[in-house]
Amino acid sequence: MRRIGAPSHQAMGTAPQIPDARKQGIMTLKMPVAQGWQDGRLPTCAPGLKVNAFASGLEHPRWIEVLPNGDVLVAESKEEPGPPKTLMAHATHATMRRARAIGVSANRVTLFRDADGDGVAEIQTVYAENQNQPFGMALVGTKFYLGNTDGITAFDYTEGATSLPSVGKKLIDFKPHGHWTRSLIVSPDNSKIYAGVGSLTNIADQGMEVEEGRAAIWELDVATEQARIFASGLRNAVGMAWEPTKGTLWTVVNERDGLGDETPPDYLTSVQDGGFYGWPYSYWGKTVDDRVPQDIDMVAKAITPDYALGGHTASLGLCWMPAGTLPGFGDGMVIGQHGSWNRSKLSGYKLIFIPFENGAPKGEPRDILSGFLSEDEKIAYGRPVGVTIGADKKSLLMADDVGDIIWRVTGA
Repeated sequence: MRRIGAPSHQAMGTAPQIPDARKQGIMTLKMPVAQGWQDGRLPTCAPGLKVNAFASGLEHPRWIEVLPNGDVLVAESKEEPGPPKTLMAHATHATMRRARAIGVSANRVTLFRDADGDGVAEIQTVYAENQNQPFGMALVGTKFYLGNTDGITAFDYTEGATSLPSVGKKLIDFKPHGHWTRSLIVSPDNSKIYAGVGSLTNIADQGMEVEEGRAAIWELDVATEQARIFASGLRNAVGMAWEPTKGTLWTVVNERDGLGDETPPDYLTSVQDGGFYGWPYSYWGKTVDDRVPQDIDMVAKAITPDYALGGHTASLGLCWMPAGTLPGFGDGMVIGQHGSWNRSKLSGYKLIFIPFENGAPKGEPRDILSGFLSEDEKIAYGRPVGVTIGADKKSLLMADDVGDIIWRVTGA
């Protein structure tokens, strides 16, 4: 199952080869310079597909929500760090600034409308502003839910309106900072909303007390407005999606840093009610991280994820794609891999597809979009984040927070 030394390929799939941990005294920091797309350059499509800019000129677009009338909402936000407290934090901030991943956040949601149906939005308005690092969005009936870093707020929703009311109702508080994104997804019966809340630190470096309520997926009851932790031990669960065959919730999780290029891999997994997935005590099930004060009872409960996605790929975006959405692709999950910073050879930086059969992953990943990184790994033209099915059900929309573009992928 595991082998010592640097891997010849990435730890991916249902039975990945995960190298033994190699503790990094000084954590590896490697990040390309964010350049964006110039001189007509486009991402590289899989055969049979084409890509165009649905919307451009955004400010660090991260997440996408398609409304019933076809309007496309985009959350524009980024990490807003405080003063670095350590030399490592200072170096990390400098690295992230090169990738435009850190700084002043736009703190808004923008609406785009493609009224003529040509695959390019011609109407743009500010849908919500003065938010606190907005990310996930969800619609249930006449209520619109927005996941800010510090909680979930509900707004009155009117179909076709080009903006939300300025004031909403705060339903639940989350601890901000650290892994700050708060993705949202509605249950198939519209009775629950699920929210991903990442850890504050890498491996509970400041103790478990500050991590209370974090590294988890929360469940909010729409009717009662009561919330609980649905699953835990998920260091940074971001994108979520429903697999329709079995009706199971799935998520992509960013694992811990500082143990090597492929150790441990980020992963795609089904999520069990009450399930515990190891963080911070163990990874990939019950592989103990001996940097962490241990709890043997928690390790014994740790669930092994379903599918490894490679070390430090920063897999963030996730959506279910039914067969027939794109030519040549069957049922499966689409994943936006934002790209690594904590490894010697960069990983991720692509939009991939994981085929599913009978409600579970089966087969090798396939690239949908690539070419976001220069061959010498020094330049990032773009970085994939959120992904969703377009309103026409025959396209994918993907946020690119370096290119400041929403890409649209269709059949060629």
